[in-house]
Amino acid sequence: MTPGLYIGLISGTSMDAVNAVLAEISAAGFRVLAARSVAFPAPLLARVRRLSIPGISPASADAIDAIDAIDELGELDHLVGELFAGAAIGLLAARGVSPQDVTAIGSHGQTVRHRPRTARPFTLQIGDPNIIAARTGITVVADFRRRDVALGGEGAPLVPAFHAATFSDPAERRAVLNLGGIANLTLLEPDRPVTGFDTGPANGLMDAWTRRHRDQPFDAGGAWAASGEVVPALLAALLEHPFLRLPPPKSTGPEDFTPAWLDAQVAAAGRPAPADVQATLCEYTAATVADALGAGPPARLIVCGGGVHNDHLVARLAARLPGTRIESSAAHGVDPEQVEAAAFAWLAARTLAGLPGNLPSVTGARQAAVLGAIWPGEATGRTAG
Repeated sequence: MTPGLYIGLISGTSMDAVNAVLAEISAAGFRVLAARSVAFPAPLLARVRRLSIPGISPASADAIDAIDAIDELGELDHLVGELFAGAAIGLLAARGVSPQDVTAIGSHGQTVRHRPRTARPFTLQIGDPNIIAARTGITVVADFRRRDVALGGEGAPLVPAFHAATFSDPAERRAVLNLGGIANLTLLEPDRPVTGFDTGPANGLMDAWTRRHRDQPFDAGGAWAASGEVVPALLAALLEHPFLRLPPPKSTGPEDFTPAWLDAQVAAAGRPAPADVQATLCEYTAATVADALGAGPPARLIVCGGGVHNDHLVARLAARLPGTRIESSAAHGVDPEQVEAAAFAWLAARTLAGLPGNLPSVTGARQAAVLGAIWPGEATGRTAG
């Protein structure tokens, strides 16, 4: 891959912020130099959630109808592009780096719908790369997922290739667990192909339940979940979700695990106390991850994403995986909040070098492929290279 400085940008399924990293690729390898997180402005966040998560649009004048949905999509594509561009510009300013010194930006964008298993599969991310390139003057690589879907793959997860390059050890069975809005696993076993898949919700349902009942963006440290009791009947019902029975390769999103679906399960379980529902949702995440690892869990589980800060969730994972050492990705040189953004900086470098970015053993695509498209940094006349 071409040595140089790269920026990675991503907003995940939790939609809490745009994460930006500045990374360096050199003969010595890959390293993160700086990072920045920019929260979604509350009005923009509400609009993106209404568009992207079925079942949360209010029955009011704020609801998106069939007539104005395209206008809303187009405007949000622009606004999210501006937010991503601002995150990159602020990151460079804080570090004192000129845009002319950056080879490229890898922008994942914000997923608003992911339907890889329909009759006409698709995945859709917003955050117009044209705006990012125009505002920063830096070449942008984006739209990473759709080539994999076009080749019969799930389009996700795409980070396992980066996990393998960064966290694997030829002498140890490892797994990497990303706890974002959705949880995904990467299995790193010596002398075997890398595999990986989404396991179900991580923080997404817990965050939504906390917003509704506590008026907080998330359950800090899992303290609220720890105060409740797991409801066995509710947990059993949640574990019946059909996605959990699908064999890999598989991926999912908030369109599968919606607040409306959760409400139906809570009602059927007799409407337990909100704290008990939160405790059950936390146990649900731990159970689905442990079940996905199967009867032979890895020696080491490297955890990244916002869920690493949920002490109660990590404790429940440890209880269900007694023979596995669980540790943050920080112990391996990458802050847990920076792993996914770093992955898209790395994927951008692969795209510019003409190297595949997907792993068919993970996504199920017919073949490995160069991912994404390239938007030159026309504001300064720069091109990739």
